[in-house]
Amino acid sequence: MKNKTLVILFTIILFLSACSSPAEPTEAVVFNLITLTSDAFANGGSIPAKYTCVGRNISPALSWGGPPAGTQSFALIMDDPDAPGGTWVHWVLYNIPVDLRSLQEDLPVTGKNTEPNAIFTGKNSAGNIGYDGPCPPGGTHRYFFKLYALDATISLLPGAKKDQLLKEMEGHILAQAELMGTFSK
Repeated sequence: MKNKTLVILFTIILFLSACSSPAEPTEAVVFNLITLTSDAFANGGSIPAKYTCVGRNISPALSWGGPPAGTQSFALIMDDPDAPGGTWVHWVLYNIPVDLRSLQEDLPVTGKNTEPNAIFTGKNSAGNIGYDGPCPPGGTHRYFFKLYALDATISLLPGAKKDQLLKEMEGHILAQAELMGTFSK
């Protein structure tokens, strides 16, 4: 009887402590709300040459699961933290419509992407609008595709840089997913 009373008391204490101060969401919890995948390579796997500077240099197809409630748009950033001069940005996309769950292979960049429901394309580290695939100067590099579910659309015009986009996204990220691939020449 004494043990049963202790178990009940302990359960009540755990319940009250959980209810008294709501836990702040952690990156791990937010990170797992959506998933990002590619048919071209597995997470942590090698990115095929056709998506790199030694191949056709086209963007891989990507797909993701349903976003959390309140999502108004998506943004995607692909970068290489292993670049010799610091993180190299390969691709910046934003205002991806909320009803999309994938991006096609070799995603076209159409003009300034200002037509209704267009995906806005940003400027990468090479100064280009659109996708520039992996092209490490040496060794094996990691390439991170990061998808963000946002509770807003981004007010930036097409051609924004990664740092401008990150600043606009502050306070608007509902969930994030990440896919990492590697490549060496």
